[in-house]
Amino acid sequence: MPQSEPADARMRACGAAETSGPVQSLRLPRPRSPRSGEILLDVLAAGVGAWDQLLASGEWDVGLRLPAALGVEGAGRVVAVGPDVTAPAVGDLVLAHSAPLPGHSGFWAEQVLLPAADTAPLPEGLDPARAAALPVNGLTACQALDWLDLSTGMHLLLTNGAGATGVLVLQLAVAAGVHVTATASPRSFDRLRRLGATDVIDYRSPAWPREVGRTFDAALAAAPGTAATAGELVRPGGRLCSITSDAPATSAELTSTDLYVRPDAETLAVLAGRLRDGVLDLPTEVLPLDEGPGAFDRSSRGLTGGTKFVLRVTGPASSDTKPA
Repeated sequence: MPQSEPADARMRACGAAETSGPVQSLRLPRPRSPRSGEILLDVLAAGVGAWDQLLASGEWDVGLRLPAALGVEGAGRVVAVGPDVTAPAVGDLVLAHSAPLPGHSGFWAEQVLLPAADTAPLPEGLDPARAAALPVNGLTACQALDWLDLSTGMHLLLTNGAGATGVLVLQLAVAAGVHVTATASPRSFDRLRRLGATDVIDYRSPAWPREVGRTFDAALAAAPGTAATAGELVRPGGRLCSITSDAPATSAELTSTDLYVRPDAETLAVLAGRLRDGVLDLPTEVLPLDEGPGAFDRSSRGLTGGTKFVLRVTGPASSDTKPA
C-alpha cells in the first residue's frame, strides 16, 4: 500500500493551475530548503496588483511552473536561510518585492522561497499587512521619479493620481518640492489636494488636456493609454515615464521610457519607515487568502477605487479597513 503524504507536506495557496486558467485556492507542495543566496519565509501577508495577471497568463515569464501561487510582494518571517546568508536571520520579519524563482511559487502561499538580497527589514511597529501593500507600488513610484530627475519647483503631470502608485508618486514628489497636477475622478479630488496636489483634473472630461492650462517639465503616465496625450503637454526637452508600457518614442523634443519595476531592498527599507511613521499614506484593504480570486479579478479590471488589496496569509484575523 502506498505511503500517505504527511499532513503538513502541502500548504494553502492561491494561484493558477494552468496558463490563463482561473485564479483559485490551491494546495501546493511546500518549497524546498533554501540554497545559496536564498531564504524561506512564512508569509504573513501579500499584495495584489494588476501585474499578477501577467504572471497568470504567462506574459511575464519568470519560469513559473503551474500549478503555482501568484504574488510578487509581501511580508513574512524568515524560517530558514541558505548556507551563505548572513542577513536576514531566522526569526527576522522582512518585506520584499521579488518575482517567483523559476519553478517555484509567489507570495500568495503559506511559504515562499526568494533571494535574500531582495528583502528589507520590517520596521518595528509596522503591521505586516500594511507593509505588504507597499513594495511594488512604492518602488515603482521611486524609480519613476528617479528617472524623471525633477528638481524643486518643477511641474509634473501625473495621470491616475488616485491609484496605488499615483498617490505615492504624488506624496514623494510633493515632499521633494515638485508641483504636481494629477488626473483623477472627482471623488478623489479632495484627498489628492490634501496630499499636496497643486491641481486635480477630471480624467473623464474629453477636454482635460486643454484644461490643465500649462505645459510641464515632465509627465508620469500611470493610467493606460494616457502616455501619448501626456507627452504632448511636456515642454520641449522634457521627460515622460510610463508605467503602463505605452510610452511614445523618444524624439528631439521628448525623452521617454517605459519603466518596469525592479527589486531594491535599500529603497524599500526607507519607504517602509516612512509608511510606519505616517509620512506616506496608502489606502489598504486586507482580505483572507481564500478571497484572493476576487481581489485578483478586481485588481486586474481596475476596480479597486484606489485601494490596495492585501491577502492575510497567516496570523490573526485583521480588522484593517480602508481609510476614510
